[in-house]
Amino acid sequence: MTMSSSAFAPRISVEQVEEGHELSPRFDANALVAVVTTDAVSGEVLMMGVMNDEALLRTIETGEAHYWSRSRRCLWHKGATSGLIQKVAEIRIDDDQDAVWLRVNVEGSASCHVGYRSCFYRAVPVRSSARPVELAFTESEKVFDPALVYPGAENPTRL
Repeated sequence: MTMSSSAFAPRISVEQVEEGHELSPRFDANALVAVVTTDAVSGEVLMMGVMNDEALLRTIETGEAHYWSRSRRCLWHKGATSGLIQKVAEIRIDDDQDAVWLRVNVEGSASCHVGYRSCFYRAVPVRSSARPVELAFTESEKVFDPALVYPGAENPTRL
């Protein structure tokens, strides 16, 4: 269940959305908006997620990143279990207000539930004819052991 979106301005015109001073996010058919999260200092992409209206409001109000977990189907305060809390340095919204960019400082230096610093810890080769496509790891060591940080927790990755 999400909170009332009365904190957000109604979307009245293209000019208002693109040039106005009020937050009027455009949530998709599932009531979600895409979120790209980067390290506030290095600019490194840490993760991509989604927010519903409640997650966006809680992020704005608390200064800590909240997301909607599609796999668990619930509000997710990043770091509530692991301690790897994302402290928000800045929130930006794109031109048509259908994507959010969070710049964060991470307590514990990691954002990925697999244990790596970034969720983008593998690179996809460009101009490769290999099949299947082989991924290259861009991070050589995990920052933490997921089994110790999330004992008994269900893995959120879905097949």
